[in-house]
Amino acid sequence: MSTVVAPSKSERAYEYLSERISSGDYSPGYRLVLGTIAAELAMSVVPVREAVRRLEAEGLVTFEKNVGARVTLVDESEYVFTMQTLGLVEGAATALSAPLLTPAQLDAANQVNDRLQDLLEHFDPHVFTVLNQQFHSLLYEPCPNPHILDLVQRGWGRLGRLRDTTFAFVPGRAQHSVEEHVEILDLIRTGADPLEIELAARNHRWRTMDAFIAARHENKEN
Repeated sequence: MSTVVAPSKSERAYEYLSERISSGDYSPGYRLVLGTIAAELAMSVVPVREAVRRLEAEGLVTFEKNVGARVTLVDESEYVFTMQTLGLVEGAATALSAPLLTPAQLDAANQVNDRLQDLLEHFDPHVFTVLNQQFHSLLYEPCPNPHILDLVQRGWGRLGRLRDTTFAFVPGRAQHSVEEHVEILDLIRTGADPLEIELAARNHRWRTMDAFIAARHENKEN
């Protein structure tokens, strides 16, 4: 009769961390505090450190000077290409949707943005990202051009595969994002020129991209 060998503490820590990274609970940029994780798993820091080193070898975790272990951020080039493209097509989709959006739909988007505002006090980047996508989907989903809408949805899907949670890396961007949402809603409610709406939505997306790039380069310099 074969004996079942229980996983080592290091293996348990590795599986625990891997599951949370893959699920998004530990989003890109999330700081892994070894002592806290060890306490959660009721073990010493040593096996947790071994698990983190294993994740580092797999490219899922990186070490930064004066910071420690963080969940690896997305590939910068791929992220930039995706955000540039998404800014273009989502801006166009939002402008085309604007005349079709009902007061009820705009109110729903505003309610989501209010939740984003409330979340700033006790910031959770993963929840913020989910709600942020909900806000934008309410504004671009009525787009009458199925080809553009498909490109927008593909762009958001690509961000998901990149495990993108930009707000974990640049949390200060969240407040500006909420404020820009209000501006976009105001433009749509007042029947602004479609090009103005398109540019507002596009620049909103690109400002998030720019904030990410600036913070990434600042960390590299430090």
